[in-house]
Amino acid sequence: MSKFKSAPLYQLLGVIAVILLATLFGPEEKSLGANVRIVYLHGAWVLAAEVAFIAAGLAGLIGLLTRREAFHDWSAALGRTGTVFWITYLPLSLLAMQTNWNGLFLSEPRFRLALTFAIVGALMQTGLWLVNHKVLTSIANLAYIIALRIIFSMAANVMHPPPSPIFNSGLWDVIIFFVLLNLLAWLAAYFLTRWFLTLQKSA
Repeated sequence: MSKFKSAPLYQLLGVIAVILLATLFGPEEKSLGANVRIVYLHGAWVLAAEVAFIAAGLAGLIGLLTRREAFHDWSAALGRTGTVFWITYLPLSLLAMQTNWNGLFLSEPRFRLALTFAIVGALMQTGLWLVNHKVLTSIANLAYIIALRIIFSMAANVMHPPPSPIFNSGLWDVIIFFVLLNLLAWLAAYFLTRWFLTLQKSA
């Protein structure tokens, strides 16, 4: 792999290192203490996954409407990025459960749905990669995010009470830190997407 093709991967690893370091020094919370930091990270990670899925769907839709292959390529790369972030968010979710609530609530509705979409997403992205049909990939990515948002909007909230506990906490140090962590996670998702694009172009 050339230095140019591997550059986004090195940038990704650098951003992840910054994210982990920032998480270690995140603001504590009165009831959860330092353990809340894993909650910040798991929240930012899943939001980055959703942003990538939404971007994949929008890029795919634009590609379908304009018939420009560049948008199909971005849809494919963003769909893979969203899937990677979604799958890796699950262990963070389990860690957040264990450290903050002293147990794994595997029957929690949103966790079960998240696991289902992780499996479906991984299988779908693998199949799309093997078939390598750009229009089909865009259609699948658009359908996936629509299905995800509809199904999650109907899911019961047990350990994820709405509205956002962070943004409604009134604690500006927590809010600002969480926003910054999200921006870093989005930057990591961008570099991963760029890396997937380089792999597509070299295939």
